[in-house]
Amino acid sequence: MGDYRGVFDDGAAEEAGMKIGINTLFLIPGEVGGSETYLMEILREWKNQKIPHEVILFTNVENHARLDAEFSGEGWQCVLCSFKASNRVVRILREQTELPYKVKKSGVAVLWSPGYTAPLFCGCPQVVSILDMQYKRFPQDLSWLGRWTTGVLVQTGSLRAKKILTISEFSKSEITHFTRASAEKIRVTPLAADSIFAQKVAGEVSVKKPYLLCVANSYPHKNVDQYIRAFARLEDEIPHQLVWVGRPRLGEAAVLEALQEVKDMERVTRLSGIERDELVRLYQQADVFVFPSLYEGFGLPVLEAMQAQTPVVTTGCGSIPEVGGSFVHYVESDDDASWAEGISDCLRNHGMGMDHEREAWLARFSWREAAERSLSCLTVAAE
Repeated sequence: MGDYRGVFDDGAAEEAGMKIGINTLFLIPGEVGGSETYLMEILREWKNQKIPHEVILFTNVENHARLDAEFSGEGWQCVLCSFKASNRVVRILREQTELPYKVKKSGVAVLWSPGYTAPLFCGCPQVVSILDMQYKRFPQDLSWLGRWTTGVLVQTGSLRAKKILTISEFSKSEITHFTRASAEKIRVTPLAADSIFAQKVAGEVSVKKPYLLCVANSYPHKNVDQYIRAFARLEDEIPHQLVWVGRPRLGEAAVLEALQEVKDMERVTRLSGIERDELVRLYQQADVFVFPSLYEGFGLPVLEAMQAQTPVVTTGCGSIPEVGGSFVHYVESDDDASWAEGISDCLRNHGMGMDHEREAWLARFSWREAAERSLSCLTVAAE
């Protein structure tokens, strides 16, 4: 665990309080996927555990009201950088200019940037989170300008930061492969699923049963078209609906092409922007969760489905085996027939009650521990 310390444990040595700055300029609520969950859950743990430090969140126009409403009060403060982060060019420029000024003015001891990029020049030690190297493996997920700017900022940030946080051993290996950062400065803090996924949420889903479920935006690497083509192969053999929760992204053309293979479009339901309780119900009441992603820094939807006790069909790509272990069904081919067969196998073996071995596996993933390791890393960086 490296520099990990039990900073939440009862009886842990008291530390002198310091000011921790958090760069939230990347965060556009509902738009940045797993990195939003990552940041919000760690901040909630810190607040619940009443850490002995002052936390200053540097916010943008889109996220300020939400963050200020949840993270205000004694020891917590939000400092607004008055621009809209939806304009990526503006966000990058202001992160490099306005943010360092406000960081210096606030007198923070360490700045944590949880969204891949950080100021190149800052008057205090920095920690940056690089959750994966997707832009290298799947450059088609970004525009050419997005690839170039991300590449420059990630490379320089990985060298300038005193410590790097990431979310899986796979991502750690990717960072050392694609940057000049040493393995010794990288700390792994695995994610966790919200405990609500393991609790029965009352009510019925808004879609027709039975159904298969996929949760992923249509980025090329999410491979959602594979899920649709597999369903098209099974369409005449199973009574299920195809349900997909995800927003349009740069892989949308492949998705629309795959939908042409579905005979009965009335059996296809696409959702986005749904409430948290409805998402949990969708996980819990699905017959099979299908996650055909070709690259994941962690693969949180797999863990969420496992907590909901829903059978999972997924790939062995990226970090997914670190999350799924031996408790999910892997399809090691991009062949449509193999995916259809994998889904059929899960449907035939639908019962997945919680046994002791799987329960112990899932217990390894804890937001409390992720928050504790992150805080420990920041404490060490500030020294």
